[in-house]
Amino acid sequence: MELHERIRTLREGKGLSQEALAHAVGYTDRSSVAKIEAGQVSLSADKIARFAQALGVSPGYLTGWNQGAPENVIPLPTHRKVPLIGTIACGKPILAVENLGESVDIPDFVHADFALRCRGDSMINARIFDGDVVYIRAQPEVENGQIAAVRIGEEATLKRVYYFPDHQRMTLRACNPIYEDLDFRDGELDQVEVLGLAVGFVSLVRHPQE
Repeated sequence: MELHERIRTLREGKGLSQEALAHAVGYTDRSSVAKIEAGQVSLSADKIARFAQALGVSPGYLTGWNQGAPENVIPLPTHRKVPLIGTIACGKPILAVENLGESVDIPDFVHADFALRCRGDSMINARIFDGDVVYIRAQPEVENGQIAAVRIGEEATLKRVYYFPDHQRMTLRACNPIYEDLDFRDGELDQVEVLGLAVGFVSLVRHPQE
């Protein structure tokens, strides 16, 4: 059974209309699902994951990759490369050391423009550890409470960002209670720049003996 046939069979088995499934995966109307179920459209890894979630199965099951394998065994997504442009502090701000020319692999479904390698332990409660590679989507602002790469003068850090209604104050907060907030007010804000939103990261398995 092909991917498009599995989508149709699972949808019908769950009593979902094409319109309902379209909305569940982010399409605006049923025509997109109709074309997919007819085998007329190739799906990205991101869309396969969305269909799998909406239909209550794993991406591996939906693609047929893991037939006969455990349900939680899923194929690795396809990747592309983005520049690894430096090191960023998970602790006190440190100078971002640019490593232009280096690159890292990133899953196709992660929408990021560059990556940074972290140093320090201030983001451990967000599961970001020393040495992890964080994917950043370049943008000048983020929502309150989101994790961002932020430049402070000539230094850079990774923190949760909080704005205040009068736009005369910004707080950068660690995800580790041993670190104090970094507060910037009025003219101090001129030295602070949001580089981008953290949208994902790669963390290696750390064994006790390491």
